Amino acid sequence: MEDLTTVNSTEVGRARSLDDYAAEASAYVAAGLQGAANTQRAYAGDWRRFVVWCAEVERPPLPAAVETLAGFVTHLAAAGKKLATIQRHCAAIAKAHQLQDVPSPTDEKKFKVLLKGISRTKGKRQQQAPAFTLAHFKRVVQGIDTSRPKGVRDRALLLLGLAGAFRREELVGLDIAHLHFDEDGLVVDLQRSKTNQLGEREEKAIFFAPDRRTCPVRAVKDWLLLLQERGYTSGPLFVSFYNGQRPTTKRLSTERVNLIVQEYLGPQYTAHSLRASFVTIAKLSGADDSKIMNQTKHKTTTMIRRYTRLDDIRQHNAAQELGL
Repeated sequence: MEDLTTVNSTEVGRARSLDDYAAEASAYVAAGLQGAANTQRAYAGDWRRFVVWCAEVERPPLPAAVETLAGFVTHLAAAGKKLATIQRHCAAIAKAHQLQDVPSPTDEKKFKVLLKGISRTKGKRQQQAPAFTLAHFKRVVQGIDTSRPKGVRDRALLLLGLAGAFRREELVGLDIAHLHFDEDGLVVDLQRSKTNQLGEREEKAIFFAPDRRTCPVRAVKDWLLLLQERGYTSGPLFVSFYNGQRPTTKRLSTERVNLIVQEYLGPQYTAHSLRASFVTIAKLSGADDSKIMNQTKHKTTTMIRRYTRLDDIRQHNAAQELGL
């Protein structure tokens, strides 16, 4: 097959060379193999760490020998890294080899045996974002001071985040143009998400709640009205403030969403608690997995079971149904 990067003398004068197309093709391949933005950043950091370690032990990182990878993960385990962190590093290394179309040492049987041994030794249940109760959430939201612009924004963010089971990166990625109101409530267009890398049309329905103070649709409308009064009618939905009063055009960061959740709900919670709590609260209310997945956009019930927090041993317990 002809080398795509080769350009003969008759093609030199073209406005675009085959080099240009080859570079674009490489970019498309990379985009196809890589995941969400946060995953890409994590993989990039993990890969750099592996490259640095390989330089220290004078072993090539790409393609890496299975002995090299075994030494690296043993190094991570000895340094006290969690199992999930070690597995993520392995995924990053596998991704780098995949992008270069070379065999990955992560596929070697003897490496899988090693990783299984590490898993058994360090394999504690992955720490997950805790879920809050609906009663706690309602108390918090009802107590937010909406006389300040920040309070109006934060109430809308918390209510929309829970009702839509949004990931933090989805919340900060929303634009005003993604919102569509009707008599039933609100439909939110998701342009791209962790499970929707191709940007196919994906929607979430948000419904009116009886109590205006905890209604996500009205909360979002209140926030939009505040923005409109200040001449802001397009662009990012959730933005930062200048001097705590005047909205800017700067989109909130995912870390800021995390801090907002902790500010109101408590330091033990994270932005992911909004999504986790949606699943838990919905399950306790009797919703089946298909309805929950219709909102969370999970592809399988595996993650639903993982995210179901039924921590109180008296909740969802068949001992109540013995008839004694």
